[in-house]
Amino acid sequence: MSLDRRRLLVGAGAAGALMGLGLPGIAQAAPESKDDGESFRHLFVLDRDPLFMNVGTVGSPPREVLKAETDELELVARQALSNYHGTFPDLRGQIAPGFGADPDELWISGNTTEGVGTVLNGLALNAGDEVLTTNHEHPAVNTPLAILHNRRGVVTKRVALPVGDNQRAEDYVALFEAAITPRTKVLLFSAPVFRTGTMLPIRMLAELAQRHGLISVCDGAHVPGMFAYRYRELGVDFLAGSGGKWQCGPARTGVLYLRNKVLPAFNPNPLPEFWPSIGSTQDYPDAGLPPRTGTSTASYDIAALLQDVGNPSLAQLTGFAAACALWDRLGRQKIQDYSVGLANRLKAGIAERWGIGALYSAKSDPRLLCAMTAFNPFVRPADVLDKVKADAFVARLHDEHHITIRNTIVPVIGAPAPHYAMRVSTHLFHRRRDVDRFLDAAWQLSRAMA
Repeated sequence: MSLDRRRLLVGAGAAGALMGLGLPGIAQAAPESKDDGESFRHLFVLDRDPLFMNVGTVGSPPREVLKAETDELELVARQALSNYHGTFPDLRGQIAPGFGADPDELWISGNTTEGVGTVLNGLALNAGDEVLTTNHEHPAVNTPLAILHNRRGVVTKRVALPVGDNQRAEDYVALFEAAITPRTKVLLFSAPVFRTGTMLPIRMLAELAQRHGLISVCDGAHVPGMFAYRYRELGVDFLAGSGGKWQCGPARTGVLYLRNKVLPAFNPNPLPEFWPSIGSTQDYPDAGLPPRTGTSTASYDIAALLQDVGNPSLAQLTGFAAACALWDRLGRQKIQDYSVGLANRLKAGIAERWGIGALYSAKSDPRLLCAMTAFNPFVRPADVLDKVKADAFVARLHDEHHITIRNTIVPVIGAPAPHYAMRVSTHLFHRRRDVDRFLDAAWQLSRAMA
């Protein structure tokens, strides 16, 4: 069976409401919205105490997303519904325009980890081939890379990323370009970098990959719901993202963009060889798939091959559709401007109180901005090397000031050990006063822990 269109296509008329960006793959510096968040805050059931500022780990589904998911869950239970085989073209057709993709380019995955692993496992990589990535990657990237090395002899080469506000977008591109060798086959990077909140310039790195004939893979775990990007205009071959973080969909949802056409304006390179490694379609041809297209017309729906798995959760799919429809209705550019604008306020407050050197995130170059901010809160800067003290800062901020954040492990060039930076997220359910409250609390706690 397939999901009833009347239940599934939540807000379908709003799916094309995405506002365009001045430059694809670049977060523009936005002035702070006059809206102080209450028009967004009422959409959520999230408790106001403690103040939750860890969206980079998990989001909070809005009321209408919860209702869509639970209504579907109850219906499935009452009627014992299943969808043993299905590619959900209506669902992908609703969601894809909001992400600037065609339905055949968008797989509704389980999460970013599943997307990245599926891509790396499906690429035609052999012994000695190099994947060029960074020293700031998530385990969701590092684990499949280690498996590729152990299984096939694929080599991982890493660029050491600088931190703080002393870089421009071109500096990061130059670092990658200097590390490319004749053996490099894949350029793989995270944007934003989850450890620091620096937004690597996706479009510029995709163009670098194109110039060198490389496959581009972006771990964009924090892109869906935070940015208003049109994915095909970014020029990447693959982008994996989470549906349960900034997009505030149900847990165990994500998206994988797979370039499925030659796009002269955005990526004119031939499509990479890619083998879908999961799926349960009954229509897979014994002779194999037809050749991938060399034109702007797809030769087959590659996302459908990945989407067709046994008995998926209809409730999760319905809830994710509702979350995407809500974002399209509110306006993805408006959401980006608001969330990143709050982060800009936070970065300015950190620079004013702790000094610009306390930031691990970029601040000055608008191309490197996102809604996550990482910084060193300690009076004695060397305390950021102390994991026990960093964990205590997070715990005391929660227990004494009722604010939830997290710390991350940041490799820093020239440092004797990793830094344990504090990472703070700003989103739709936050207000300017929440940012100021965090700054006051963190400043007070930093003095108390000196």
